[in-house]
Amino acid sequence: MKRRFISVIFVILSITIGFTQEIPKNKYGLSVVNDFGLYQTQIKKDSAKALVDLQKFIPGIFIDVRYATENNFAKTKFYESQKVFLRAPAAAALKKIQKELSQQNISLKIYDAYRPYSVTEKMWEFVHDDRYAADPKSGSRHNRACAVDVTLVDLKTKKEFAMPTPYDNFTVKAHHSYSNLPRKILANRKLLKTIMTKFGFETITSEWWHYDFSGWKNFELLDIPFESLEK
Repeated sequence: MKRRFISVIFVILSITIGFTQEIPKNKYGLSVVNDFGLYQTQIKKDSAKALVDLQKFIPGIFIDVRYATENNFAKTKFYESQKVFLRAPAAAALKKIQKELSQQNISLKIYDAYRPYSVTEKMWEFVHDDRYAADPKSGSRHNRACAVDVTLVDLKTKKEFAMPTPYDNFTVKAHHSYSNLPRKILANRKLLKTIMTKFGFETITSEWWHYDFSGWKNFELLDIPFESLEK
């Protein structure tokens, strides 16, 4: 009986250890999930941590992933594919936003969503300014798959709404507080902010296009390449 009890305890401990793999720390002391197997273990324990392919989850949504091209602030290709992923709760909120906007013949267009941590490190080499690029010492909400860069599109014309600046404009004109703009552009920026915040997203000061999902603190930094998620 005693041996059987010890055997049962051993099995339980083995299972527990297998499901509580320690997340490795990087040179800054940050815990970063950089192994696909570890990511899979996490989502088995908590399905909310799953990364959702937004093009499959929200059919018809527009995307323009500039970082998969050289058409971006660094003139450098950071991604190998045009993909947009978010954690499950953030993706669900975005789907509700798209549904409500569609009733006004408007769609979301996504420039960026989940961003592997290693890409944040590369971007920091081009922009050493934490107003416009995340410092690798703290990581980004994008690395947690809880941030999205987004704008609005007219479904009739398929054209983007006029906004204060183009995407990734690192000037004061991109700030939410900047008001020396035509009335229509101010209204467009407000419309985007109103719908995003209604469903649980939050603004940042310096970028009209960037929104953080309010539950981002519950999710770890990730460095899982898109190629692994596409399998």
